[in-house]
Amino acid sequence: MPELRKDPITSRWVIIATERGKRPSDFSARSEHRKVEFCPFCPGNEDKTPPEVLAYRSDGRLNAPGWRLRVVPNKFPALRIEGDLNRQGEGVYDKMNGIGAHEVIIETPEHKETLATLPVEAVEDVLWSYRDRILDLKKDQRFRYILIFKNHGAQAGATLEHSHSQLIATPIVPKRVQEEVNGAQEYYQYKERCVFCDIVRQELHQRIRLIAENESFIAIAPFAARFPFETWVLPKGHDPFFEDAHKQEYMDLARILKGTLMRIDVVLTAPPYNFIIHNSPLREIEGRHYHWHLEIMPKLTQVAGFEWGSGFYINPAPPEEAAQYLREAAV
Repeated sequence: MPELRKDPITSRWVIIATERGKRPSDFSARSEHRKVEFCPFCPGNEDKTPPEVLAYRSDGRLNAPGWRLRVVPNKFPALRIEGDLNRQGEGVYDKMNGIGAHEVIIETPEHKETLATLPVEAVEDVLWSYRDRILDLKKDQRFRYILIFKNHGAQAGATLEHSHSQLIATPIVPKRVQEEVNGAQEYYQYKERCVFCDIVRQELHQRIRLIAENESFIAIAPFAARFPFETWVLPKGHDPFFEDAHKQEYMDLARILKGTLMRIDVVLTAPPYNFIIHNSPLREIEGRHYHWHLEIMPKLTQVAGFEWGSGFYINPAPPEEAAQYLREAAV
């Protein structure tokens, strides 16, 4: 019997299509290796990207080989950092200038490596770069939110194969983030507890959707997963801001993130995927109700007419089964 499940944070309903239940081998999406004639992210091509805004390297040279991670402005940015917002209204319509920041985190100098195959220390470098850029960009009073995201594979939206993630700072809080913040705030006002902390406690107790855990984090298949093998990584302790984590927490996050992506690669034959970090808005002062987390969404199905028209998602892989496959993966 199919189930309708309600997300406890946003109150969004999801259809878990148990009668369509699929095994990992039923999904046809596969990562493809593209023939590379030129890659602007490879060492030696630093002059083919905008000048770096951050780099981890062993010497003091700028925009030259010898780095282990670089962050550069996106050459084709969705938003531009120069200018004023210039908010305007035209009758019922509102608009403002497309002000923001759009940066690319080049995660490794090695073209064929991925976050799943990199050493855990290199994954930790990636996380530190996210922190460093958030702390720098949040000084700009025009920005209200910074979204970290990764598109891995062409089917997930990556235009270059070389492993990278992106950051976009916006002058408004994105609607999906605001829905989570509002839902978490309503939950806190009613129960005087963080909904994410309650989810962590319940998943650690039940363990049927638990994929992995370490001292600081858990990886779970969320109860109302929108997509097959959707996976969340959450801090065990309440933490509203990603950038406030400590060194041990980044070390633990690097380990569980790498391990989870390895499990996904093994079970689903290295699929394309997206991940996002949902963090508290930059001007958020009260942090008791919201809890930052990372969402990983393998690109295994397509969103079609019913989903677009209704707002319901149809997930043919029950989260409990997906968690079991990932939990038992040989990594």
